[in-house]
Amino acid sequence: MVAVKAHQLRNKNKAELLKVLDEKKQELASLRVQKVAGGSASKLQAIGQARKNVARTLTVINQTQRDQLRLFYQKKKLIPIDLRVKKTRALRRALTPYERSLKTVKYQKKQAHFPMRKYAVKA
Repeated sequence: MVAVKAHQLRNKNKAELLKVLDEKKQELASLRVQKVAGGSASKLQAIGQARKNVARTLTVINQTQRDQLRLFYQKKKLIPIDLRVKKTRALRRALTPYERSLKTVKYQKKQAHFPMRKYAVKA
């Protein structure tokens, strides 16, 4: 029982990853059968290793899938919630720089009609 390395899995495409996942699940199922049949303590450790291999493979599959989705939605206006940046609640709800720079019509009129006065100061 050899641990699967995540960096080795990242080089594979989706079909190969699914094939590896099926192999690891079959291995885990056979180990569980051996355990019920009266396996030794080493089999119990192998089951833990097999479960971690399955989890590692699933993690790589999900990460690659999310990366592909991020690339797909990169130039889109709306992004699915689970792909958006987490940040904090306050930062997510804060005004954008454009919204912050907008001025009301009333304020624009006030600025136009009553500009800042310029005084000449004698030095």
